[in-house]
Amino acid sequence: MSTATRTDTQSPALHVADSHDLIRVHGARVNNLKDVSIEIPKRRLTVFTGVSGSGKSSLVFGTIAAESQRLINETYSAFVQGFMPTLARPEVDVLDGLTTAIIVDQERMGANARSTVGTATDANALLRILFSRLGKPHIGSPQAFSFNVASISGAGAVTVDRGGRTTKERRSFSITGGMCPRCEGMGRVSDFDLSALYDDCKSLNEGALTIPGYSMDGWYGRIFSGCGFFDPDKPIRKFTKKELHDLLYKEPTKVKVEGINLTYEGLIPKIQKSFLSKDREAMQPHIRAFVDRAVVFSTCPDCGGTRLSAAARSSKIKGINIADACAMQISDLAGWVRGLDEPSVAPLLAALHHTLDSFVEIGLGYLSLDRPSGTLSGGEAQRTKMIRHLGSSLTDVTYVFDEPTIGLHPHDIQRMNELLLQLRDKGNTVLVVEHKPEAIAIADHVVDLGPRAGAAGGEVVFEGTVEGLRLSGTLTGRHLDDRAAVKPSVRTSSGVLEVRGASTHNLQDVDVDIPLGVLVVVTGVAGSGKSSLIHGSVAGRDGVVSVDQGAIRGSRRSNPATYTGLLDPIRKAFAKANGVKPALFSANSEGACPTCNGAGVIYTDLAMMAGVATTCEECEGKRFQASVLEYHLGGRDISEVLAMSVTEAEGFFDAGEARTPAAHAILRRLVDVGLGYLLLGQPLTTLSGGERQRLKLATRMAEKGGVYVLDEPTTGLHLADVEQLLGLLDRLVDSGKSVIVIEHHQAVMAHADWIIDLGPGAGHDGGRIVFEGTPADLVTARSTLTGEHLAAYVAT
Repeated sequence: MSTATRTDTQSPALHVADSHDLIRVHGARVNNLKDVSIEIPKRRLTVFTGVSGSGKSSLVFGTIAAESQRLINETYSAFVQGFMPTLARPEVDVLDGLTTAIIVDQERMGANARSTVGTATDANALLRILFSRLGKPHIGSPQAFSFNVASISGAGAVTVDRGGRTTKERRSFSITGGMCPRCEGMGRVSDFDLSALYDDCKSLNEGALTIPGYSMDGWYGRIFSGCGFFDPDKPIRKFTKKELHDLLYKEPTKVKVEGINLTYEGLIPKIQKSFLSKDREAMQPHIRAFVDRAVVFSTCPDCGGTRLSAAARSSKIKGINIADACAMQISDLAGWVRGLDEPSVAPLLAALHHTLDSFVEIGLGYLSLDRPSGTLSGGEAQRTKMIRHLGSSLTDVTYVFDEPTIGLHPHDIQRMNELLLQLRDKGNTVLVVEHKPEAIAIADHVVDLGPRAGAAGGEVVFEGTVEGLRLSGTLTGRHLDDRAAVKPSVRTSSGVLEVRGASTHNLQDVDVDIPLGVLVVVTGVAGSGKSSLIHGSVAGRDGVVSVDQGAIRGSRRSNPATYTGLLDPIRKAFAKANGVKPALFSANSEGACPTCNGAGVIYTDLAMMAGVATTCEECEGKRFQASVLEYHLGGRDISEVLAMSVTEAEGFFDAGEARTPAAHAILRRLVDVGLGYLLLGQPLTTLSGGERQRLKLATRMAEKGGVYVLDEPTTGLHLADVEQLLGLLDRLVDSGKSVIVIEHHQAVMAHADWIIDLGPGAGHDGGRIVFEGTPADLVTARSTLTGEHLAAYVAT
C-alpha cells in the first residue's frame, strides 16, 4: 500500500522502541570510580573531561565499552569464544541501553615488522587487485603483488582412487607471490656482528653467549649441552668449521636431551625469528640495545627496500608499478587513482578512491602506504584506525574515542571536530575522552570527573552543557577559558646546537641553529617534519636525553616503584635495617607469598568464560610472606610502604629512621611531574595514558644530560596540569639544562623562549623552517598557520 492512501492525519504516538534514548550507568566501581551513576544521551556527542587519572577512561573504556564488547562476544558460540580474548564483567551494578561499541583508542598499531599503513588498512589489498587486473605485463593474481607471499613451486606423485582402482599420477603446483626472495619481504637485510653474540675465548659452559635470555642455566643450556653437535666445554675459537656452522646456522633439527624430544636451531635463525620479527620500537629496552649492538641493517640491494620481487615491480599501470604507488604521498596517490578511468574496475576504483580520500580528509594525506605502522605516533595510529569508520553505513552504534586531537596542530583540530560531528549526525552515539577546549566546545553533553586524580577522583562533579561547565566552578570549568600570555621577556641563549643538511623523511635539506640554555618549542602542522628534525638530527647526540611517545609496557606485577627503580633503594634500606637479604622485600623474588606467587590474587581460568580473580587468603592481597612483614623500617612493613601515595612516601623517606636519599630523589621527581597521588604499588595496567607519559618523564629526568628533548609532554594532561608542567620545564632550564619541546599546545608555545615553526604544510608541502624567533615576534608577524592560531589564542 502506498503512503498516499493513508487516512490518518495525526502523527503516531511515541513508539515504545523509541523510548530507549539513554545509556544508563549505575554503581560503577572500576579502578578508582566511586559508585558512579550517570545517564548519557544516545545519538549525541558526549565529552568526558577531568584531570589525568580522575577516572575518565575507567568509566568510558573500562565500563561502558568493555561491557558492550563482552555482551557482543557472548553472542558467539562457546567454540568461537574459545579463540577470543575473555573479558570479565566490569564492576558495575546496572548498565542499560548499551549499543555496539566501536573503540578507536591510542594503542600503537601492531608492531609486526611486516605491517605498513597500507596493510593495516584496506588500501594495499585494493591496490593489489587493481594491479592484477590492469597491470602490464600481467603476472598473476593479487597475491603476486603481496610482499608477504613467497613464490613457491613443487611436483610429485599423488595417489588417486578412480573407478575402483588406485593409480599414481604426477602433479605439480606453483604459487606466484610478490615477496622479494633476498630480504623475504622485509625491505632490508641484516648482517650479524659475531663478536656481539659470543666471547670466543670462553666455552659455552663458561658463559660465552652474550645474547639476552640465552643462559646455560635454563632450557637453552640443556639443549646446547645435550645436542651433541659441539663440545660445550671447548672454547668457541677452537670449534671446527662444521661445529661453528652448527652453532650459528643449523636448520631446526630434532634432538633428544635427557630423554626429552626437543628442537635445536642455530643462533642466527633463532634470533631472526624471535627478536627481528618485531618492530624495533616494540622491543624491550635490553633486547633493543642488543639488536643495535649486534645487528647491522641495510637496504636490500635486490628490491631497493620496496620488499617486492622483480616480477611484481615489472607490472605497471601508466608507467607506475605498485612499489611506486605505495611510496607516493597518499594525497598524490589519490590524484593518480582519480586519473584512472577504466569501467571494468569502476567499483574497485571507487572504493580505493574513497579510502585514500579518507586519509586526506582526516589529515593523514602526508603519509605513504609503505610507511611501517610501528613508526606512527599515537595520534596518527588512532586516526588511521578511524579510516575504516568514515563513510560506514552503520548507524546507532557507539563510537568511543580516546583524545582524538592528540598530535594535531590547532589548524587540524577543526577538521577532526567536523568528522566527529559527521559520525554523530548519521545517528550514532559518540563518546570522547578529551582535554582540549576546542574539542570540548562542540559537545552536546559534558561529563566532568574529579575533583582530583587517583583516590581523590572517581566522582562525577558535573553533568550538562558546555556553558553549564563554564559556570560550574569545577577544576575543568575554571580552566576552560584559560589563556596564557606571551612572556614579556625571554631568556638569552648560552650557545647553539647546529643542525646542517637535515633530510630525514620529508625534510628539505634543513639548516637550523637550536639555542641552548633556553626553552625551545618546535611546532608546525602534523606531518610538517618536527619529529624528523628533532629525533633524526638531535636526539641521538651525546648528552641528549630524549623522552618520546613510546608506550610504557608493564604487566600487572609492574608498578611505579618497580618501573622507576624506586624499589631497589627501598629494598636495600629494609635489608640494612633488619640485617637480612634485599631479595626478601621483592614480591617477584624470595619474599613472595608462596600461595599466589606474589600476585596478591589467585586467577582461575574458566576456558572461554571470563577468568575469576580472588584475593589470596594466605597473604590477604599483600603479596608477601607473613615472615617478611615482621621486618619494619620507620615503623612500617614493606606492604604498608607500597600502599603509600608518592607524596606520603616522599615525607616518609626524607627524615628519621627511614631516611633514604636515593628513594627520596626519585619520589621528588614523581611529585614534580604531578604524580604525587599515585600509590607506589599501583599496577601500571591501571594508569591512564597521561599518567604513564609523566611516569616515563620522571624516570628519564634522572639521566645525566645537558639537553632534554620532550615529544608532546602535554599528551593526556588536563588544562590545570599544563601550568604545573610549564613550572617543571622552567625549573629544568633554570638549573642549566636546555629543553627542546615538540608541541602543539598554545600555552607551551606562548611560554617558550624561542620557537622553530616547520611547514608550511604537511608531507612534501612541509619540511622547511618557516619561522624562527620569539613567541612575541611570531604573534606580531602572523606569517604562518601557527602564528595565526597563537595570535588568536593570546588575544582571547
